[in-house]
Amino acid sequence: MRIVLLDDYQHVALDCADWGSLPDDVDVDVVHQHLTGSALRGALAGATVVVAMRERTPFDAALLADLPDLRLLVTTAMGNAAIDLDACRARGVVVCGTGMVEPGTAELTWALLLALVKQVPRLDAGVRAGAWQQRLERASGIGGDLAGGVLGVVGLGKLGQRVARVAQAFDMHVIAWSQHLDPDLARSLGVEPTTKDDLLARSDAVTLHLKLSERSRGIIGARELALMKPGALLVNTSRGPLVDEAALLEALHSGHLGGAGLDVFDEEPLPHDHPLRTAPRTVLTPHVGYVTETTYRTFYGEALEDVVAWLAGAPVRVLT
Repeated sequence: MRIVLLDDYQHVALDCADWGSLPDDVDVDVVHQHLTGSALRGALAGATVVVAMRERTPFDAALLADLPDLRLLVTTAMGNAAIDLDACRARGVVVCGTGMVEPGTAELTWALLLALVKQVPRLDAGVRAGAWQQRLERASGIGGDLAGGVLGVVGLGKLGQRVARVAQAFDMHVIAWSQHLDPDLARSLGVEPTTKDDLLARSDAVTLHLKLSERSRGIIGARELALMKPGALLVNTSRGPLVDEAALLEALHSGHLGGAGLDVFDEEPLPHDHPLRTAPRTVLTPHVGYVTETTYRTFYGEALEDVVAWLAGAPVRVLT
């Protein structure tokens, strides 16, 4: 039996769970780069079990048809919009999930926002190059403040709430909007519910915490960016397509937007020639909000549990 672990960029999958505890006739193969098309099909040929990392690889009906040996598909976390569950069911493929550790993405949100406000990457590079307290890429030329500012949280779910609590610790006023925001819940958290346009107009920084859907795709476009106050900051650790990339690039190059902290992109990995790589006033990370030691031990540890349970004929955490 062959098991394939996809997208192990950091070469840590085999260290995060005891894959050696599987029977001797089970081979575990690890793919360390992101594959698509024929390369992906070649890597998965003959695999009985595949462990997918989040939503990086779409398992649609066409791909599943090319994997006749596949019987178990494990996804990290308990939901994956990139997997066609109906097609899996039709082909007799069991789909199982794992637990998810939440704090990592919220913590990275603050790492990006603080890096933007204090311009940490620029200062770090300057010190290494021999500079000292150089002028920064802000209208004032010096670092900004969080205290007394307004943070706009788009999406007040578990992650948005966690981010809001930290903002309050920084003495920021937090306002929130989403299409299904519960105003009473927001107020109980010390967060002011408001409209989308008001949030954009008043916020010194806007952070996105929405799931990607056809309703939320492009929810921050040219119109929304124009509503933001000059010099305001935007942080996106959710999904790239929530923001219109072309409009974002225009707002950055025009100087209207004070900066953007991005962990997610329309195309991942980000192409080497992508214009965001050279855009001004940006802090970019390679979709690592959830990439923490605790999260990966949960992902791979429970993925192994899924395999063991399936081999015993009693699958767990089955997605339907």
